[in-house]
Formats: sequence, structure tokens, C-alpha cells
Amino acid sequence: MTWLVTGGAGFIGAHVVHALREVAEQVVVLDDLSTGLAERLSGLDDVPLIRGRVQDTDLVIRVLEEYEITGVVHVAAKKYPAESVEKPLFYYRENIGGLESLLRAMEAAGVDALVFSSSAATYGNQASEVLTEDATCRPESPYGETKLVGEWLIARQAHVTDLRFVNLRYFNAAGTGRPELADVGAANLIPMVFERLTAGKRPQIFGADYPTPDGTTIRDYVHVVDIASAHVAAVRHLVAGHDARMTLNVGTGRGSSTREIVETILEVTGHQGVEPEIVGRRPGDPAVSVASVERIREVLGWSAQLDRRAIIADAWQGWLYRHRQPQ
Repeated sequence: MTWLVTGGAGFIGAHVVHALREVAEQVVVLDDLSTGLAERLSGLDDVPLIRGRVQDTDLVIRVLEEYEITGVVHVAAKKYPAESVEKPLFYYRENIGGLESLLRAMEAAGVDALVFSSSAATYGNQASEVLTEDATCRPESPYGETKLVGEWLIARQAHVTDLRFVNLRYFNAAGTGRPELADVGAANLIPMVFERLTAGKRPQIFGADYPTPDGTTIRDYVHVVDIASAHVAAVRHLVAGHDARMTLNVGTGRGSSTREIVETILEVTGHQGVEPEIVGRRPGDPAVSVASVERIREVLGWSAQLDRRAIIADAWQGWLYRHRQPQ
């Protein structure tokens, strides 16, 4: 099979592309490079990069047909919950509009296999500390809403076509598989702390009054290498011909508080003794978000392999690489 990876020059998408090539899957990338970097695909001379928007349905149809695409991994999306609170229409246009365009193109081109990068943001605040795929979703942000509506769109399309799909609700992606693939943004906790430390400032913790043991939010941080391998497992499941129509969590099943993450960062980066600054909560942040991982283990035989310290150590090496190189 040949797989189209939308957003394949982005932080997560590029890791997925490299992981797919490592298991000899043929890959084509579609990315508008608004946040992606073509250099993340360096060394993959056999992976075509088509610059364009997934909202351009005619372009997507041409790519699907020209490259004889047999499956799509849809990673392209806007991804920051706090930003989505400020720009809800933008997030709905980009994320829902992009997926709707992709599904129309796939139907027109006869492509029936889809791996959709969803998110734990679909869950929102829950009574349970460990989230199963059967939980009633209550997203806290427009970003989470777009991912949930995306799952609904896919399910509805599957009712009227032969579409087979695996929705992957991954939790907090971090780390890097190699320094040149690192996340260049600073909207997530770990790179935000790196940015402040390298500027000689104290790291910030957004809210210390949550109903958690240390008052800070708890998240399931999963290495981006593990997230990429989950996409490979989903692809392999579809390649095997399974009539898949499912949603699966991608996480470690272990939660880390914001304070624990910051303390580990201070240790890894040699900044022990720096006291974090407590600031106000960010909008759209639930208190606890930890994955139940039993289903993905049973269905795909997948489990995360890398721990919190490996995530932060790899992310730090990526940060140093990015900020030592010309941009």
C-alpha cells in the first residue's frame, strides 16, 4: 500500500513518516508548510512532498489518484487548545473543513483506509482519573470539539461507504526521535519551560489550585516515537484487511503532574534549585487526563516504551539542536 500522510512535515507527522518508511511502507506527504518544515523529511528522497492544503479537495483527489494512494494518515490540523479558545472559528474551519475535504476526496478516489490523529482533548473533564474510550466526551476547548466532531464525521461517512478507520486519541505528545525532528513551537509545557530557562527566567506553572495531589494538572505524557509507532500499528492493522471502525487511546497509562514535569526538566537541564512561578490557569485545561491503554494493547498489540525522563531528555536535545542551528 501507499499512504498519504497529511501534515507529514509537522512535528508528529514527520515522526510518523519516518516510522512508516522504517517498516518499508510507501509514503507521500501533503503539507502546506504553514507550521511544518520540509527539512524534517531530509534523507527520505523517495518520499514526495506536495505543498498544498488539505482543504483543496481537487488537489487532494489529484494526489490520491496520481500516486495511487491506498490509505491516508490524517495528521494535519491546528492543535493548541488555548489558541482555539481565542479563535474558535479558525479551528473549526481548519480542522473540520480540512477533514470534510479529505473525506470527499477519498470517496471520489476510492480510497477506503484512514488513520485519524484525534486527541485526548475530546474527553475534557471527567469524574474518572483514567479515561477509557467509552467515556462520554465533554471537550473543554474548541480544539477538542473539532477532534470529536471529526470522529463523528468519519463514523458517519463509514456508514454510507466502505471506509475503514482507526481514530487514535493520543495524549500529551513530547520528546523527539532525533534532534532535527524536534518541535519548534513553544505552546506546550515542556518547550515553554525550556524557552524560559534558556532566557534566564523561572518556568511557569499554569494553576496550582486544581483538585489534584499537588494542585497542578496531571497529564499522560507519551513520547512522540511511541505515538508514531502506534500509527504504524494502526496502518498495519488496516493493511491486513481488517474491517476496522474503532477509536483507541494512545498513552502510557501513567500520569505526571505539571510540577513533576517541571522538576524533572530542572534536573535534566541542570537547573536544580530554580523555583517555578505559579500563574493563572489556562483556558480549556482539564484537571486530569490519563489514558486507559488496555484496548489498544488488546487490538493492536501496542504499548508505549519510553518514560518521562526519556521524553524530557530527548526533547532537551532537540531544543538545543534547534536553537544552535540557523532558522
